[in-house]
Amino acid sequence: MIKIGIINVSDRASQGIYEDIPGKAIVETLTEYLTSSWEKVYAVIPDEQDQLEATMKKMADEDGCCLIVTSGGTGPAPRDVTPEATEAVCHKMMPGFGELMRQTSLQYVPTAILSRQTAGTRHQTLIVNLPGKPRAIRQCLDAVFPAIPYCIDLIGGPFLECDESIIKPFRPKST
Repeated sequence: MIKIGIINVSDRASQGIYEDIPGKAIVETLTEYLTSSWEKVYAVIPDEQDQLEATMKKMADEDGCCLIVTSGGTGPAPRDVTPEATEAVCHKMMPGFGELMRQTSLQYVPTAILSRQTAGTRHQTLIVNLPGKPRAIRQCLDAVFPAIPYCIDLIGGPFLECDESIIKPFRPKST
């Protein structure tokens, strides 16, 4: 079974003050995209770097997630530590993901330049940081997801099949 980790990084959602809308938005979007059977590994945690690092490591190393998608904690506020946690657990950083997400978000809001989204790989797991707003989550996933299945192929993960009427993954043609 394909496993995908979803982490909402939010002090208030982790305390039950806010509903976990961003995490649900990620699940909804991935459910639309993927035709492969998959299982979610889910967490809502506070903006604490050590907890986020431990959760990402567990999802990658123990739970066997091929993809971990985070929401929140990517801004300039002092407690926004998602990119730092991602960099600490990844073996290779994939800056193109963040560059494309910021470029896409700038079409909607000028404050997208404040976002520090990034991505990287840990063994056979791709970790992608998304913003915390549901609309921005969808916009960013629509932009970067076409590259995600092939990236997972390249790092030795499972073959993700998509509903190509919703999202068309790019895989180079074999020669």
